[in-house]
Amino acid sequence: MKQIYRYLLLVLFCLFLAACSHSKSKPQNTAAQDFMKGEAYYEGGHYNQAITAWENVIDAYYSPELSMLAELKIAEAYYISEQYEEAAVAFDNFLNQHPNDFRAATILYRMGLSYYQQILVPDRDQTSTQFALYSFEELVERFPDDPQAPEARNLILRCKTRLAEHEVYVGRFYLRIDQYQQAIDRLEGVLISFPRYYYRDEAYFYLGKAYFKTSQPDKAKNTFKKLFEEFPGSKYIEDAQTILAQEG
Repeated sequence: MKQIYRYLLLVLFCLFLAACSHSKSKPQNTAAQDFMKGEAYYEGGHYNQAITAWENVIDAYYSPELSMLAELKIAEAYYISEQYEEAAVAFDNFLNQHPNDFRAATILYRMGLSYYQQILVPDRDQTSTQFALYSFEELVERFPDDPQAPEARNLILRCKTRLAEHEVYVGRFYLRIDQYQQAIDRLEGVLISFPRYYYRDEAYFYLGKAYFKTSQPDKAKNTFKKLFEEFPGSKYIEDAQTILAQEG
């Protein structure tokens, strides 16, 4: 995106010179000055000051093009300064207003990374994981040949893994409090929604237990059979065999 910014800054510089040549062009002059101040702050690592300067550009209502660039620069400043929640919102707002912008692929990638940086451990809320997944999937769908698409595909798998981990955690919780049907619903959902989930052995094991608890021995045995066949080295094998022996 650096080449794009260089071009736009050249346009901005021309506007700035034109503003200086007309005494009645104060709004344009002020907007241009604020934008250049933002650039200076950004280059110096003073990101919050840069954001404030660019917000002043937007508030000036002088140029749609200049405001649009300021909006994008604000999002980048939030991202670079690791203010990921604000960055995600800023990138999302930009795409909502400019869905066909020529930088959409990069913006989707940055937005996805902003959400990805907010992902929590499996036993916590996974809203950020879901939003990261949506961003990366849209990037891959709309721009499959973009240079960032391969990494987006890797991140999609990581997001799905975390979502599956969360669902298994919830399924185990329901099993622990004797809410067996809710446990089944969650664990079956993992196997349906995330068929490539690497740790399916855990889902198979707890699903088999839940089936036995709800008097569905055939389903339980078939689930344990998948566990034995697909994960012969799983740490859950021995416990599953013990349950099968107890259940007859």
